[in-house]
Amino acid sequence: MRKSDPTNKKKSSYMLEMLKALVLSLIMTLVLILLAALLIMLCNLPDRAIPIINQAIKGISILVAALICFRLPSNGWIRGLVFGILYIALSEIVFALLNGGFTFGLHTLNDLAVGCITGLISGIVAVNVIRSHRITV
Repeated sequence: MRKSDPTNKKKSSYMLEMLKALVLSLIMTLVLILLAALLIMLCNLPDRAIPIINQAIKGISILVAALICFRLPSNGWIRGLVFGILYIALSEIVFALLNGGFTFGLHTLNDLAVGCITGLISGIVAVNVIRSHRITV
């Protein structure tokens, strides 16, 4: 009989955690974008507010998904960084498919930078929240 490798199990747990976070964050982003579009239409917000609202939505989606899905207590910063990069890549693909085309520009690099920073901070916060709950509970 072959013994199961504990590192393999840990890697699959990290990957499953990441997949859950990506799905949750993309769904949350789509819902928040629809709500923001309704808010923009109802409140007659100027067009220059749209990029700011989009960045806030992406940041909120990353943070909430990390807080909900990151359950393993170590390497929060690296998992958050990878999550931020993957989230931005997948969201760019999803919105490119919805828009009918992909454009690469300064906004894409800005999204990537914000995704990296937000993911990194979110991963750190998520892991520390997990640790504080394990100690107090």
